[in-house]
Amino acid sequence: MSTSYTPAVIFDLDGTLVDSEPNYYEAGRQVLAQHGVTGFTWEHHTRFIGIGTRETLAALREEYGIDAPVDELLAEKNRLYLERVRTSTEVFPQMRKFVERLHTEGVPMAVASGSSRAAIDMALTVTGLDGYFTTTVSAEEVAHGKPRPDVFLEAARRLGTAPAGCVVLEDAGPGAVAAHAAGMRCIAIPYVRTTAADPEFATAGLLFPGGQREFTAQAAYTWLFGAR
Repeated sequence: MSTSYTPAVIFDLDGTLVDSEPNYYEAGRQVLAQHGVTGFTWEHHTRFIGIGTRETLAALREEYGIDAPVDELLAEKNRLYLERVRTSTEVFPQMRKFVERLHTEGVPMAVASGSSRAAIDMALTVTGLDGYFTTTVSAEEVAHGKPRPDVFLEAARRLGTAPAGCVVLEDAGPGAVAAHAAGMRCIAIPYVRTTAADPEFATAGLLFPGGQREFTAQAAYTWLFGAR
């Protein structure tokens, strides 16, 4: 899709820029185990991909009848997650290429994530992406997490760009819904490839059904700017 202007590009973090979902799964599994919940599987975890950490823990707390406050669960999960991020967070290679190209061409960029501020900063630092993003928004800093549009609208505000001038990259249905609700175009790269046909992705302007295996920086760039 060729455009006559330079859009701002807003990236989700987990599952879109970095392959952090295994870290979140393991941190969540350990927190649940501490409260007597066993058998929390990867398949169960995938139900919450794209949902903010606080909202996820609130739902799991209710589902399993955990007495501990959400804030206590959140602090422990963030602690365990940060321990893993320091040693095992990788950027998807084509995403790094895309970010580098946009940065070189002066395209405004931001990260808008359901993760905590500490988790965002740590992930960007250990992967070296912090040099490309001066604008980041955590769901902690807005009233509502995804699928509400708050994080994306706040990112647009901080970038000084109207929502209609923003394009969001997302790996999860709730994020695609949030982008649409914000009035932004969306490039969808489903982390769980079997969800590619879900109605939540129907509003994406560009969909890579094969997820990161199919995504290329060139294809995304061409859709945004046309061939150059």
